[in-house]
Amino acid sequence: MTNRKGGYRRKTRHKIAKKPGTNGKLSIARYLAEFSPGQRVMLALEASYHKGMFHPRFQGRGGVVDSKTGDCYRVTIKDLSKKKTLVVHPVHLLRQ
Repeated sequence: MTNRKGGYRRKTRHKIAKKPGTNGKLSIARYLAEFSPGQRVMLALEASYHKGMFHPRFQGRGGVVDSKTGDCYRVTIKDLSKKKTLVVHPVHLLRQ
């Protein structure tokens, strides 16, 4: 049996790529964004910042902030019938 080729960001060329006109430095306001527990957020990958990045299969999903862990936030999402907790940097979160 052979090993699967590729890694974490395999087949994400278009999903993670930034749109034209959005390249450049990252906004400091987005980097330092604050969220409170119970707040609804949307998961949106920021391609230029790799730390605290969630798996690309969750791109565009909505979730609820549970708590803060260091610089990141614990976000609960529903994946089919399961509840999953992701640790996400605020750069990758948008308010709903």
